[in-house]
Amino acid sequence: MGSDAEGGRGSRRRKRKMIMSKLYTYAACARRPSAVDDEGSRIGGPGFSRVVHTNDPAAAAAAAAAGYYRSNKISTTKYSAVTFLPKSLFEQFRRVANIYFLITALLSYSPIAPFRGSTAVAPLVLVLVATMVKEAIEDWRRKQQDVEVNNRKAKVFQDGAFTQTKWTKLRVGDIIKVEKDEFFPADLVLLSSSYDDAICYVETMNLDGETNLKLKQALGVTSHLQDDESFAGFGAVIKCEDPNVQLYSFVGNIEIEDQQYPLSPTQLLLRDSKLRNTEYVYGAVVFTGHDTKVMQNATSAPSKRSKIEKKMDGAIYLLLSSLVLISVIGSVFFGIATKDDLRDDGRFMKRWYLRPDDTTIVFDPNKAATSAVLHLFTAMILYGYFIPISLYISIELVKLLQAMFINSDIHMYHEESDTPARARTSNLNEELGQVHTILTDKTGTLTCNSMEFIKCSIAGTAYGRGITEVERAMAKKKGSPLIANMEIAVDQPEGKSVVKGFNFADERVMDGEWVNQDSSGVIEMFFRLLAVCHTCIPEVDEVSGKVSYEAESPDEAAFVVAARELGFMFYQRTQAGVSLHELDPLSGQQVDRFYKVLHVLEFNSTRKRMSVIVKDEEGKIFLFSKGADSIMFERLSSSESSYSESTQQHINEYADAGLRTLVLAYRQLDDAEYAKFDRKFTAAKNSVSADRDELIEEAADSLERDMILLGATAVEDKLQKGVPECIDKLAQAGIKIWVLTGDKMETAINIGYACSLLRQGMKQITITLDTPDIIALEKGGDRAAITKASKDSIVQQINEGKELINTSAGESFALIVDGKSLTYALKDDIKGMFLDLAIGCSSVICCRSSPKQKALVTRLVKAGTHKVTLAIGDGANDVGMIQEADIGVGISGAEGMQAVMASDVSIAQFRFLERLLLVHGHWCYSRISSMVCFFFYKNIAFGVTLFLYECYTSFSGQTFYNDWSMSLYNVLFTSLPVIAMGVFDQDVSARFCLKYPMLYQEGPQNLLFRWSRLLGWMLHGVGSAVIIFFLTIASLKYQAFRSNGQVIDLSTLGATAYTCIVWAVNMQMAITVNYFTLIQHICIWAGIFLWYVFLLAYGAITPSFSTTFFMVFSEALGGAPSYWVVTLLVSVAALIPYFTLSVVKTWFFPTYHNKIQWLQHTSKADDPEAELGMVLRQFSVRSTSVGISARRDAKLVRVSSKGLPC
Repeated sequence: MGSDAEGGRGSRRRKRKMIMSKLYTYAACARRPSAVDDEGSRIGGPGFSRVVHTNDPAAAAAAAAAGYYRSNKISTTKYSAVTFLPKSLFEQFRRVANIYFLITALLSYSPIAPFRGSTAVAPLVLVLVATMVKEAIEDWRRKQQDVEVNNRKAKVFQDGAFTQTKWTKLRVGDIIKVEKDEFFPADLVLLSSSYDDAICYVETMNLDGETNLKLKQALGVTSHLQDDESFAGFGAVIKCEDPNVQLYSFVGNIEIEDQQYPLSPTQLLLRDSKLRNTEYVYGAVVFTGHDTKVMQNATSAPSKRSKIEKKMDGAIYLLLSSLVLISVIGSVFFGIATKDDLRDDGRFMKRWYLRPDDTTIVFDPNKAATSAVLHLFTAMILYGYFIPISLYISIELVKLLQAMFINSDIHMYHEESDTPARARTSNLNEELGQVHTILTDKTGTLTCNSMEFIKCSIAGTAYGRGITEVERAMAKKKGSPLIANMEIAVDQPEGKSVVKGFNFADERVMDGEWVNQDSSGVIEMFFRLLAVCHTCIPEVDEVSGKVSYEAESPDEAAFVVAARELGFMFYQRTQAGVSLHELDPLSGQQVDRFYKVLHVLEFNSTRKRMSVIVKDEEGKIFLFSKGADSIMFERLSSSESSYSESTQQHINEYADAGLRTLVLAYRQLDDAEYAKFDRKFTAAKNSVSADRDELIEEAADSLERDMILLGATAVEDKLQKGVPECIDKLAQAGIKIWVLTGDKMETAINIGYACSLLRQGMKQITITLDTPDIIALEKGGDRAAITKASKDSIVQQINEGKELINTSAGESFALIVDGKSLTYALKDDIKGMFLDLAIGCSSVICCRSSPKQKALVTRLVKAGTHKVTLAIGDGANDVGMIQEADIGVGISGAEGMQAVMASDVSIAQFRFLERLLLVHGHWCYSRISSMVCFFFYKNIAFGVTLFLYECYTSFSGQTFYNDWSMSLYNVLFTSLPVIAMGVFDQDVSARFCLKYPMLYQEGPQNLLFRWSRLLGWMLHGVGSAVIIFFLTIASLKYQAFRSNGQVIDLSTLGATAYTCIVWAVNMQMAITVNYFTLIQHICIWAGIFLWYVFLLAYGAITPSFSTTFFMVFSEALGGAPSYWVVTLLVSVAALIPYFTLSVVKTWFFPTYHNKIQWLQHTSKADDPEAELGMVLRQFSVRSTSVGISARRDAKLVRVSSKGLPC
């Protein structure tokens, strides 16, 4: 009895819940029979072979053992314990220099090596180990995130009860219970819910970025399974499609008691969606792990390399080619000289001191050709110092330190969420300074996932003092003195809390003052329409009594909140209708009123309007309607809408301010008219013919006529703070911005206006397949004909768009594409045409894009433009494009951490992208470019001296310097200043980087790492080596070096030349850096100091180890005045060519970059009288087609053309 009573109470509780039949009957429940139903006949065929036995542990275990279905475990890591070593080694040996050093390290242990093998192996091992450790740490972080997700718990029906089980242990066929605000652990077929009619609400934010709730409903045959005990004897067989990437389609059937029932996307609950506004649901697992649709849309984490690193490989190839060339030349001369050493059958020896008559195969005049070949390998080992082996490890270290500075930048720290910027993959830092195209998600990336009611127009009068983000940005750009007052105007009154979704302020209608307005009757009907015409669900807090709302779209929630704040509180919905607390204008008191909902005519992209038909307590029937102005104005009564012109003017002003607008109108119906409509509409809904939708639309259209205009609403799709300014600055920097969103086209366009990617006057090229011809073909179900017609239509629309651009010089265009069209536009034979059209447009917005399409568009832009692409998003639906782009940026927002974990850099707000790219990106690109150039300079300067010495010694293979001194050249004596430059140098300050955004174009145009600049530095290295070698030889060749008249020997000559190189390279750094810090000073002088410490310490070691450098400084160099004089004069002489060229170039041929540096140096950039500063600002703030600047300029042109004052 107790259990029966408890069951009865549970049933009564369920019956007390809202039943939403009236709201979803029109749209969701009655599918018309069409081509989609024909898919059911394909079950069991190719692509539709999946068979799931629900609630059958034995069948699930057998399927798992046979490997039919994947486990529910997911992995997003780049490596595993097995693949780490081979895969990471493969990554390292993708670098051609590492392959070369591996070969030379192996050869260094052979008799042909010119120095000891340990000196060649040690640097290579150091490079490989350090880089692999860095990769392991980064991948371990991804592993930890996977473990957290896989170890989440779900309730699974086992042994007659639901028990907590880890997500990884879920199997296909399991029955699971998901409760409110929990994520679905796998793809499920909905069986029942806490509602009697088995509906539930799902938030798909992680899949398509949309925040509005999606309605799902189970089949009637399973809707009775509403408690745990009802599954004890339940069993079913689900036959459905195989795993695929289609998020919005699902074909299958479920067999229960030998009866089959068709399944559709309405019954499918996708992994990573969240259950909302529903206490619980029961579902059967059909896809697990990497078979789920969200994981099918994901792509594996790629190995990304920067363009500078790729070009650096090209420079390494060039050096290797040069190295081989000079080795071959040297070997030829060596072979000739060796053969000439022994003449007349050994009786005459030219170089007798080499004993050519008693030598090895390495130097055998009788086998000169063999000796020459062996010498080739010796020379390639010796000249290996041309290749900067420490370049890679130094760049890895520098990038790691650069990432630390990015992470610690207080200007990119979001205090509200306590979230700093995070450079999660440091090997792409310089790519941040070369971005050509940004591909961004919308929801949660550009917006805050919230909507605010801010203005309205009622009876031709504009209400609302609020200022939008776009208006603030435009006013700041113009330098308006009113901006401070405008911002104060939207502050909340003292003591009144901020209301989410409501940013409206106007004393004429607030606090019930609207009753005193001349048009109070219209205002009353306006607010009543807001409170009634929607599909929201109220939730009353039992403790505080406050009412909150769950809505299918954020703007609907904003309307209902606005109505509540203005005196019309919607507080209850039943199956029959809605209840309101209304402000009675006669009594001034709140009264309860009930409106019976007779029909809901829902919004869709074709209708662009929503209507409800209600009956009030007096029996009057009203049609309340709201929709786009382009649709609503043509449906107004011409005799009873006298203020339509003023309303249209207000709508245009709201659009200029970046607001989303809807027109509100109503009509009172008589009983006969409603009865006629009801019969027609009910017949259309119950129709099973192919033209069911047309019949429904015809019935609705016949009623939605001759309406009376009330006014218009203006809501702000709340952008994240600073988004318009950031987009404007990025546009000024020459960066193109594409928006890829899962939202509807109308929503995406409105956001485009709000963030100034779109503006009034910009021509829109829309590519869509929502045309009558295509819709008619889809009804016929001929897939081949649909595909052909769709493809032809897309090609035609693309060609028309390209022709429009070619014939409209000086116009700005925006390209808007929906997801269905994008499917065909990305085909191999069309995507080139599509990309050409997109590149010709100022803005590109792709709507209704699936995660896979986002990734494919990103790949197309990256491959088609051959420029650096950056993708930014915040949800799991953005992971594909984040991984596909050259640089992936994740927003650590409200949509989980999937995007962040897949990204290369994470930030908390879109606005931080401005500083990340224009400041840190530019600095990193400038630093790495200069660093690489300097590395090649110093290694060539060092290597050429070895070659010149070889020329002096008949290419004998003798080293000019001691072997350990050569190994430490790149490690100790010259690397520290280069690392310091890569970390601390600032060619231009952060303030000037932001003030002159055109400076950023140095990166996309690759001005700092062109072959001309790289070859110039290489040539400078050759010149420095020639000067150092020949001046050192000339100064000391005949000079008595000791008191007894002895001239210099090899060890002292080599040590002197080496000293000159160390001094010249470090002093070259001193005149190259742009921004001196104490650390850079220390590093420059430390390199020189360490050389002398090495001479003393290494020279004091036993000769068996120190060899030629034994006591060379203390006994030979230190006490010789000529050594110090030669060091000073030769080092200075090596720098004169570079210094002279730099002075001439800066003074007589300055670049834009040089001019900004000069302004910074003279501190005149903020001086309004500084002519150079004014010119540079005008040049930097260039005319663009998007952004606040473009919106402001276009508005000024329109105002000027009307002869109005600006």
